[in-house]
Amino acid sequence: MSDCVFCKIVAGENPSAKVYEDEVCVAFKDLEPKAPVHLLVIPKVHIQSVDAVTPENSGVVGHIFEVIPKIMAEQGAKTGYRVITNIGPDAGQTVPHLHFHVLAGQEMGWTPA
Repeated sequence: MSDCVFCKIVAGENPSAKVYEDEVCVAFKDLEPKAPVHLLVIPKVHIQSVDAVTPENSGVVGHIFEVIPKIMAEQGAKTGYRVITNIGPDAGQTVPHLHFHVLAGQEMGWTPA
C-alpha cells in the first residue's frame, strides 16, 4: 500500500531504527517507547491486521514468532517480555499494517489475562 507508513519503512522510504531484518520481517524501535525496550516487528508483506491472516499468509506470522525470541535475546530480555498486537481502532491499532509490539526491560505490572 503506497500510503502505509510501515510499507514505506519496508521500502526504505521512511527511516527507522532497525534492530533486525530478514526476507520476511523487520524489527525496529518504537518512536514512543512504553518500556526500556519497545520494538515493533512487522511483516514485509502488507497484512492489515490479525483479522486479515489467511492460510496463504499465516506462515509470515509463524516466522515472526520464530524470530521474536532471537531478537529479544539480542536485546538482553533475560527475565521476560510481552508481545502485543491491536486489531482495529477500538483496540488502539493506529497503523493498519499488522505489527507486534514487543516490550521488555521492566516488570509489566498490568496483566490482562
